[in-house]
Amino acid sequence: MRPVAILGIGQTIIDEHWDKSLREIAGEAAFAAMQDSGVEHPEGLFVGNMLSPLIGGQNQLGAFIADWVGMWRAEAVKIEAACGSGGAAFRAGLMAVASGEMDSALVVGVEKMTDKAGHDVTAALATAADADWELEQGISFVGLNALVMRRYMYEFGWKHGDFAPFSINAHANAMHNPYARLHNKITVEQFEKSAMVATPINLLDASPIGDGAAAAIIVPAEQVSTHPSRPRIVVAGSGAATDTLAVHSRKDPLFLTAAYLSSKQAYQMAGVGVDDIDVFELHDAFSIMSALSLEACGFAERGQAPRLGLDNQIQVAGGRIPICTRGGLKARGHPVGATGMYQIVEVVQQLRRECGKTQVDGAKIGMAQNIGGSGATILTHILKAG
Repeated sequence: MRPVAILGIGQTIIDEHWDKSLREIAGEAAFAAMQDSGVEHPEGLFVGNMLSPLIGGQNQLGAFIADWVGMWRAEAVKIEAACGSGGAAFRAGLMAVASGEMDSALVVGVEKMTDKAGHDVTAALATAADADWELEQGISFVGLNALVMRRYMYEFGWKHGDFAPFSINAHANAMHNPYARLHNKITVEQFEKSAMVATPINLLDASPIGDGAAAAIIVPAEQVSTHPSRPRIVVAGSGAATDTLAVHSRKDPLFLTAAYLSSKQAYQMAGVGVDDIDVFELHDAFSIMSALSLEACGFAERGQAPRLGLDNQIQVAGGRIPICTRGGLKARGHPVGATGMYQIVEVVQQLRRECGKTQVDGAKIGMAQNIGGSGATILTHILKAG
């Protein structure tokens, strides 16, 4: 397998894009990545998406997007792995280029979620859970995460307010991201008084949905030169793993086994360890997932991840492991099938030193972790600048 580099990136603002179709949103990110890379005719297209058939009534997104961006003869497929669809599409494109099957690939994560009423979107999102054992009982995704969070608080003795730093950090960083959906800072008091969604998860524990797309052009690393003003970004590590679809079937519902396994694979492939990671774009769909991801990936001991936030160790300035540096899912927004690609784009921005006031000083190694469902599918990628 040959080394692969990310040559170009593109993204759209996450919002309620009433005036744009799914293909237009995807095309905006795709064309931006093409322009950034200088690659006009990628050999393959990999589209990450979860909800297009349920919300937009559109399948065949590979051909659908290829037609729109002028890739009529290229191989094009859609990859679906619930909220991990973007990361899964990136891994598929990575393997195609690394194997030598293709010399260039365009990966696009896209989702258009605001064209249906909230209850319809909630029902569509719930299809990522186990239909026989979870959906049959009327569970929602926020409900599943609420059960996990309540158990975590009980087992390890944390209060709800102890999770506030995760959301406060994300909102503070999103203030400086022009592509983010939410541009408002929050306080501990606002976090604790926010409207309850599913006890103990309130509105400020949860990420907002939205419409958006993010994209990248990947090529063999040997084709990319290194320049002081724009370092070469290599995909140094990649890992993927699964766990049981239903949370109650897991041996330990408070440990993300798939995150542990996929990060271990990525660490080994990249030849790095936990202490080498300069920035971590984790999947903070809910604040409890921030804690579980940090623990599974080795940044905190079991049951102790909230301490990282309380001790200011997740911040861009002086943090031991800066997370959600562009707002994360919590404040940048969570257009589910696109989220994994937004994470990749944001790590690239950090390694290129393009993040302005949320730039992590000296960042050379970044990690992105994309979670599908409640932890059933998890993909981890490590990027290096060099």
